[in-house]
Amino acid sequence: MDEDAEVRKCHLLDLPWEDVLVQHILCYLPLRHLVSLQRVSKQFHSLIQVYLAKCRTFDLSQIGPCIPKEAFCSMLKDNKVLQTLSLQNCSDWVTDKELLPVISQNQHLLRVDMKGCVRLTRHSLVAVSLSCRHLQHLGLAHCEWVDSLSLRSLADHCGGLQSIDLTACRQLKDDAICYLAKKCHELRSLSVAVNANVTDESVEEVAKNCRGLEQLDLTGCLRVRNQSIRTVAEYCPKLQSLKVNHCHNVTESSLDLLRKRNVEIDVEPPLQRALVLLQDVVGFAPFINLQI
Repeated sequence: MDEDAEVRKCHLLDLPWEDVLVQHILCYLPLRHLVSLQRVSKQFHSLIQVYLAKCRTFDLSQIGPCIPKEAFCSMLKDNKVLQTLSLQNCSDWVTDKELLPVISQNQHLLRVDMKGCVRLTRHSLVAVSLSCRHLQHLGLAHCEWVDSLSLRSLADHCGGLQSIDLTACRQLKDDAICYLAKKCHELRSLSVAVNANVTDESVEEVAKNCRGLEQLDLTGCLRVRNQSIRTVAEYCPKLQSLKVNHCHNVTESSLDLLRKRNVEIDVEPPLQRALVLLQDVVGFAPFINLQI
């Protein structure tokens, strides 16, 4: 009877924290549930802090629409083993002050996503380049504070970079993109979309130096022309996806070379575009039977 009573008194927190709860239970819970669990009691708060100090992935998109600044700083203050850091849902308020301590103590980061973090500065990118020498994936979309000097620092120190998203980083010009291409030969995915400064010079340099390129996004690069697309076709045999929507100087004469290799292109061939337009305007699609 006494034995049964003891069993009934056993609580979850009585289990070994690091060997059982952290490794075999908490790792299966979404981050938003862990945040909620912290509020249950002081013991649960301490348990979650132990877990967060050892977690390798911290993705704020799992939490909800927002996370308080104080919570962000508290949750990561003891972590030194992060490999993936995504700053979604705190992009409106996160600054260098909050991010730099996290970067400086996590030198094993492989993937960092700063998309839309408008309050950061070039100092955060320089810190990433100096601390995270093994970085493979970096998201900087809509970070207009990214400049040539900070991108050069990244290229100098993170030569193993495999993917980088520079969408709408409008300070960057050909010289910075060319420098990145010459230093980071392992690039597999690159976006320089929505940047009117990018010309054929950048695209050709990327093609000639990053021959393992698989994905290239040039959406809205108005100064890119057929010449550089032909260079991509020649030097990048592994290319799988090319985005050239709103690149008005890129025509079918260069894209056809890639279509024949089954590269996925976000612009339809002229005949197919004409058919879609005819269907929309005339409205008798069921009666049209054309071979494309």
